[in-house]
Amino acid sequence: MNAPRTVSANAARLRASFDTPAPPTIGVEEELMLLDAATLDLAPRASEVIAQLDGDPRFKLELPAAQVEIVLPPLHRPADAAAQLAAARRDLLAAAGDELRLAAAGLHPFAADQGPLNRGPRYDRTAAEFGEVARRQLVFALQIHVAVRGADRALAVYNALRSYLPDLAALAAHAPFHAGRDTGMASWRPVVSQMLPRQGVPPRLRSWDDYAHALHWVEDPGRWWWELRPHPVHGTLELRVPDAQATVADAAAIVAVAQALAVRLAERHDVGEPLRVHDTWRIEENAWSAGRHGVEGELRDLDTGEPAPARARLHALLDELEPVAERLGSAGELQDARRLVERNGAMALREASGGDPEAATRWLMERFTV
Repeated sequence: MNAPRTVSANAARLRASFDTPAPPTIGVEEELMLLDAATLDLAPRASEVIAQLDGDPRFKLELPAAQVEIVLPPLHRPADAAAQLAAARRDLLAAAGDELRLAAAGLHPFAADQGPLNRGPRYDRTAAEFGEVARRQLVFALQIHVAVRGADRALAVYNALRSYLPDLAALAAHAPFHAGRDTGMASWRPVVSQMLPRQGVPPRLRSWDDYAHALHWVEDPGRWWWELRPHPVHGTLELRVPDAQATVADAAAIVAVAQALAVRLAERHDVGEPLRVHDTWRIEENAWSAGRHGVEGELRDLDTGEPAPARARLHALLDELEPVAERLGSAGELQDARRLVERNGAMALREASGGDPEAATRWLMERFTV
């Protein structure tokens, strides 16, 4: 009986988060895999590493016991994020000690397909509800927040940004190996993630009441796990589609594209240009191709259905974003993104490993502080 009143109040709070003026800052969350130094297998010792960091707010636990997350404060430029990520990676590696190592990719190349989880009320609830599926969520993402204000503008950008999730997924695909085999995919991470509900391409939101009602349904906003979501606390659009990247430079390139794209869509909205909102099923068609082939496949025009090489589509997008990136101070990182269009993380990992998952893991480990 109280749900409509609660939803209305929550919608007002959501709007307030996005109506507070702010520049288009970026926030970065990087999920990293903890490795046993001797075997290179996942090491479920994240709580021990966190304990060594004396409450440093840059580092936190996540669901898998072999995962540590770097959380950066709001920043203005991808170059700032790169500098802080590099420092955080070095500090984390020092805290890990001699017995542990770290690496970054969407999935560990040869670890078992399920593993232990961290303890705590939130994680225990997930484990109790989803059982073995929860223990299979050994996935590692690069999550990017972009502040887009005010509320109506942010909602329009959110709805339009859904259409570009496959483009970002193709560019950032970096998980071809899983459980000791080459899956044939550019990224197998979405296959694992989608064992849980509320994954993949998010629904269109017609109003903040729509979103408030959805959050009321799932009770905990943190369980709105789609690849894109308006963050109810930070007042940001949170992109959750990219795989974790082997190097800081690759991560910064993905961050630059995400920031410039959100800003470009906001600017188009500001001049009165209607932003297209496409059917979820059409976007999902491209999302499948992005996961299967990455930059080496095709993506369809979401209006006409005409296929085009993913590389051509991505270069065209980067052409459009170049003036925005110049203004944001991220032209260099956008050029790095062009390098990923030609050879993204999945391709580099396959080539470097020669198809050997253990060699792939070693290569990732060696690239961690590059």
